[in-house]
Amino acid sequence: MATLDGLPPLRDVIQRHGLDARKALGQNFLLDLNITQKIARTAGPLAGMTVIEVGPGPGGLTRAILALGAEKLIVIERDARCLPALAEIGEHYPGRLEVIEGDALKIDFETLVAPGTPVRIIANLPYNVGTQLLINWLLPKSWPPFWQSMTLMFQREVGLRIVATEEDDHYGRLGVLCGWRTQAHMAFDLPPQAFSPPPKVTSTVVQFEPRLQPLPCDVAQLEKVTQAAFGQRRKMLRQSLKPVGGEALLARAGIDPQRRAETLSVEEFVTLANNL
Repeated sequence: MATLDGLPPLRDVIQRHGLDARKALGQNFLLDLNITQKIARTAGPLAGMTVIEVGPGPGGLTRAILALGAEKLIVIERDARCLPALAEIGEHYPGRLEVIEGDALKIDFETLVAPGTPVRIIANLPYNVGTQLLINWLLPKSWPPFWQSMTLMFQREVGLRIVATEEDDHYGRLGVLCGWRTQAHMAFDLPPQAFSPPPKVTSTVVQFEPRLQPLPCDVAQLEKVTQAAFGQRRKMLRQSLKPVGGEALLARAGIDPQRRAETLSVEEFVTLANNL
C-alpha cells in the first residue's frame, strides 16, 4: 500500500520521528499495510463515512482508512511524538484528517460529530484502555448510539469474553453487555509477529453492529446484577445475588435459585435487572 498512497514505508516514518513503541502507553505498532487495509475493509464501505480512530500511532491504520475513501477521519492520539507523522498524512489527504491530541478516556465522542453523521469507529486499541473504551461506547447517553459500527482490535482473550454466551468459560459481564446491545463477532486473529514490538499474546479484530432495539433495561441495574452474579460466579445465584435481593429477586424473575451466573442468557439477566 506504500505504493498506492505514495507515502513512505512505516518503518522509515518510525525511524525518522524516533517513534519507539512505549509500554506505558500500551503501544504495539502495526507495520504491515496489507493488514491495516484488511482491518479497514472489515469495517465495510468507507466512502462518504466519518471514521473515528483511537491511538493511531505512526498512522498505518490511518493511511488505510483514508486510502479506502473515508470522507473524514478523526484520530485521537495521546502521544505527542506521533503528531508530526500524522500531520504528514494530513498533508497528503488535505481536509480529510482531523488530529486531536488527548486522552480518549476523557473525550465525549458524541460531541465530535454532528447529530445524524454516519460514523464508524475503527481502531487498534491500546491494550491498557481498550476494554474501558468499549464499555464507554456500549453505554452512551442515548441509544441507538452515535456510531453505525465498530471494528476494534483487542487481545484475543478479551475478544473471547466479548463474544461469549452462556455456558462458555469466557462468559461474564462484558459478554452480557456486548450481547445485550450489539451483535459482535471475531473477524480474524493476528499473531504477535504482526506488531512492533511483538506483544506476548495473539490479537483479534472484533466487528460490532448495534442492536437498534435492544431489550428495554436500565443500564445501572443490569451492571449491578451482573457484577453481583459474576463476582461469585461459582456459587449458586441465591448466594451470589444476596446483595441485590437473592431468592426474592430470583422468584420475581422466575429463575431457579440453584443456577449459576454462567448459565443465564442475556435475556434472563435483563429480566433480573428489570425486577430489581
